[in-house]
Amino acid sequence: MTGLLVEAGEDDLDRIRRWRNHPSVRRVSFTTHEIGVEEHRGWFEAVRADPSRRVLVYRHDGVPAGVVLFSDIEAGSAEWHFYLDVEGLGREILPAWLKLEGAAVDYGFDVLGLNLLGGATLADNRQVLQLHKRFGFTETRRYVREVDGEPREVVWTELRAADRRTRKKR
Repeated sequence: MTGLLVEAGEDDLDRIRRWRNHPSVRRVSFTTHEIGVEEHRGWFEAVRADPSRRVLVYRHDGVPAGVVLFSDIEAGSAEWHFYLDVEGLGREILPAWLKLEGAAVDYGFDVLGLNLLGGATLADNRQVLQLHKRFGFTETRRYVREVDGEPREVVWTELRAADRRTRKKR
């Protein structure tokens, strides 16, 4: 499934920002303000200059439809996040979520060679937490983080390479 993910380029910037600024994506993000062009460009340039980070575009049926972000890639572990083109996918959102998560997990372990893949999700984002569970991620801790000046509960989930191999054998 890793062929569903391609490295983001300059021509992807506008669509990635549009997807990220969708109200339903902002609502479940740690940064909820609408991101402007200059802020987005600065972020993208910083990511491209940092070997511990990757931005990949997910293609659903050949069409750009989401983004996967890997950060803190070092010593066999990384943190990851994703979001989809909520508006463009319409009824295809659930199949896209499933394919994107599968492709991201494959990329993390098979391409990046990770031993551990983890991520933070707002506790009230139950759909994504269920999706992670379906792929074998386990909750390892909860903590509180400030989002827009308000305390929000966060769930950290992770998947180890050994657990992924065991699941794939089943």
